[in-house]
Amino acid sequence: MCGICGIYNFDQTLVEQQQLEKMMQKLERRGPDFGKQYLENNLGLGHRRLAIIDLSSRSHQPMIDTALGLTIVFNGTIYNYKELREELKQKNYQFFSDGDTEVIIKAYHAWGETCVQRLHGMFAFAIWDHKSKQIYTARDRFGIKPFYYSLTAKRFAFASNIQSLLTMQDVDKTLSSEALHHLFTLHAVVPAPLTVLKGIKKLKPGHYQIINAQGQVTEKQYWRLQATRPAESISDDEWQERILARLRHAVKKRLEIADVPVGVLLSGGLDSSLLVALLAEAGVKDLRTFSIGFADIGEEKGSEFEFSDQVVTRYQTQHRKLFVDNNDVLKRLPEAVENMAEPMFGQDAVAFYLLAEQVCKEVKVVQSGQGADEVFGGYFWYPIMAQDQSKDDVERFAKYYFDRDHNEYLQMMDKRFHGRDYTSAFTREVMEWPDADEYIDKVLRFDVTTLIVDDPVKRVDNMTMAWGLEARVPFLDHLLVEEAAKMPPHLKLGDGGKSILKRISRGRVPDAVIDRPKGYFPMPALKYVQGEFLEFMRSVLNSEASRQRALFNPSYVDKLLKDPEKYHTRIQGSKLWHITLLEYWLEKNVD
Repeated sequence: MCGICGIYNFDQTLVEQQQLEKMMQKLERRGPDFGKQYLENNLGLGHRRLAIIDLSSRSHQPMIDTALGLTIVFNGTIYNYKELREELKQKNYQFFSDGDTEVIIKAYHAWGETCVQRLHGMFAFAIWDHKSKQIYTARDRFGIKPFYYSLTAKRFAFASNIQSLLTMQDVDKTLSSEALHHLFTLHAVVPAPLTVLKGIKKLKPGHYQIINAQGQVTEKQYWRLQATRPAESISDDEWQERILARLRHAVKKRLEIADVPVGVLLSGGLDSSLLVALLAEAGVKDLRTFSIGFADIGEEKGSEFEFSDQVVTRYQTQHRKLFVDNNDVLKRLPEAVENMAEPMFGQDAVAFYLLAEQVCKEVKVVQSGQGADEVFGGYFWYPIMAQDQSKDDVERFAKYYFDRDHNEYLQMMDKRFHGRDYTSAFTREVMEWPDADEYIDKVLRFDVTTLIVDDPVKRVDNMTMAWGLEARVPFLDHLLVEEAAKMPPHLKLGDGGKSILKRISRGRVPDAVIDRPKGYFPMPALKYVQGEFLEFMRSVLNSEASRQRALFNPSYVDKLLKDPEKYHTRIQGSKLWHITLLEYWLEKNVD
């Protein structure tokens, strides 16, 4: 719902208003409705608002609670804020606004650093304690809302995107070899706290930090997902009822907690179609839905309109279809990349950017189906991994998921960026986390808590908020995810994947949508690279900036340019697009 930023100088240097303004300018698209600053000597906080709840000026930020001596900047939505408000009123707290922002302030005052455990929603925020001179920062369990920061001996700075932090002159822009290894192995996933730039980090999902006046940082994890079966015996029908109840609650909460209309991004897949069905069951009238499609390339279809149209017909939604010609995609690509907080390889990033541009003209909030595949086992590689008999967890994962093996990474990158196999080591660490019963439980938990954060979740938030559009993701409601993580694998991997969701959808969603093969957000031009797209990528990789940066081994680049359609990753991403996107992102955002 917003963009936040701040600076805390440990050496007592005054925060310059002009610097804070520069940071806020880079956040304006996230919060087009209102902007304000708070300056207190060596501290400065900035906020750009997208008004969703309590549209009045009483909920403007930075929000100062003079009685409690606290000031907050907050991005996100707290879906249980009304319940928390009533609980806090019983503790004699008085409220001067009607939104969720003030509830966080009171919750922090009442329950201290553990308050974040009580928050149900998506959030990234910072609270300045006037008395202790400490900053408390927190990020939601799945990292749906971003929180970037830069820490030096002299100061702590944070923002909702990297571009905002790059307005500061002292940020180290050196590329991280470890982050690059993750980027090119996990299809653009750079797990927190890393980013591709050494001087900028990310707060880990499910964590909070406390930064004191001496620059000391204390970080704690407040949430961890367990993937173990319950002690009691539960039938498949009972699981279905449990998941349906949780999903209905998640959808309803993300509908009710808004003082503006809420729409749905309808892809034509099972997940978004089920959201439409449940919203209709909840009594929503005149439901607004939105779909996007692109030109076909060969046998690769560029739209899923044949499926989304069936859902529209069934539920009589107010529907908008956007068709984008490939020439228009290429024209708009530069601005989409300029708005990426980090490099994003997923071809649907540009699609979401173009769709959000149209959707924001009609609504400020949409529900989206992101997370369902990761939570409920929808991707084709999950059953293959489950059936594989390899004894080594990392090998079993890597051969179906890694974009490049370590040796290929070394062949691709200039020697300056060589190092050890960081991604395999990280994967092993995550696979060894406790409280997962079976191998596939480890894989799904890895995806839900780590990989999804920096792939589809980040893309959706980034590309929709670039147009002041808030995307809500019911399938990542933490109560729903916790329930789903306990289910036996056959209710996820069965029936071609997402078995439990297909059971729930039967009778609610057209059979053609349920029984179709798993689809992916179509944008063929960035998968099967040819024509003008190939020439564009060639021009980026042969540019003077690219030659000066010298990230890649020239022979590797020439190999991809010579026959781009020959080189795809294990999950069918274009390797040429990957290296082009990183180079182009650096050119647009860092140079």
